[in-house]
Amino acid sequence: MAAEPLRSEGPSVVIAGDPAGAKVIVLDPAGAAKHDELPASWRPLAERRAIFWCRLPTGGARTEADDLLGDAGPADPEITVVASGPFASEALQLAERHPGAAAQLLLVDPASDAFLTTGDAMAANEAWLAEHEDAVASLREAGTVVRVVASSSAGPDDRVPPPLPLGHPEVVAAVRMALGDR
Repeated sequence: MAAEPLRSEGPSVVIAGDPAGAKVIVLDPAGAAKHDELPASWRPLAERRAIFWCRLPTGGARTEADDLLGDAGPADPEITVVASGPFASEALQLAERHPGAAAQLLLVDPASDAFLTTGDAMAANEAWLAEHEDAVASLREAGTVVRVVASSSAGPDDRVPPPLPLGHPEVVAAVRMALGDR
């Protein structure tokens, strides 16, 4: 499937914060940040760590994420990967290619497609984790914590169908909590 022209415009990766510090690699299937700035809700996180916002509809974003994890050494600062629904399985594969490089893989609505038919995001996400149990266990053995940090509720606060956008306040709050940033 070809990327939508408007979403594929702009940089493949938007970087904010200190690239020498702890890193958060955001794998964004929606292609936000096309004007070379992080979504406003993420900017406070860039005060404490480097954010690499990989805009997946653009060319080069996947390669950049792969390179960031592949270049990580044991003495390098911690790396966390954040991925959303349609890219959750590929995010698992990315982390598996670089065992132990990411300290955490934080997922947002990994079962967003199933949620549309079941209406129960928590159950759909639990089923998704169970379906990918071998990959999750392999990553945990390598030192990467894998967990779902945010789910759609189908309530009025979501205002969009799943998955929750990565710039959604609930997603940012959940990521901040997982990172220990209060």
